[in-house]
Amino acid sequence: MNDRSPMLAQPLRPPSVGRAAAFLGLLLLGAVVGAAGALVQPGWFPGGLLLALAGVAGLVLGAARLTRSRAGGVAAAAGWMLAVILLTASRPEGDFLFAAGSGSYLFLLGGIVIAVICATLGPGRQPGSDPVRLGK
Repeated sequence: MNDRSPMLAQPLRPPSVGRAAAFLGLLLLGAVVGAAGALVQPGWFPGGLLLALAGVAGLVLGAARLTRSRAGGVAAAAGWMLAVILLTASRPEGDFLFAAGSGSYLFLLGGIVIAVICATLGPGRQPGSDPVRLGK
């Protein structure tokens, strides 16, 4: 029998300080990309929207690949969603960032769909043992 227990039976370990700092940095970077996308998407309508959505896709997929886990993509997507949701609220003065147009709705819904897809495309956790072949 193998001396390594299956991954699901292992106790949860807290992330290292460096990994936690990386996740916090990705959360903040996601917020910056969300704010930048909110400003760019109405400026040059079809091109700005596509640029903002490409920024979300690149950030989330890049974060998942950089951290070699889906958690990095989720951290970046969470920062993006947090920033975008906070920017949708109108202020007491009547100021708002998102207009009630199709471009804003496409940015919000398309960004969420793209963030979820790219976060799940990231690599899942793999056991740290040597690769083995069946039948050996």
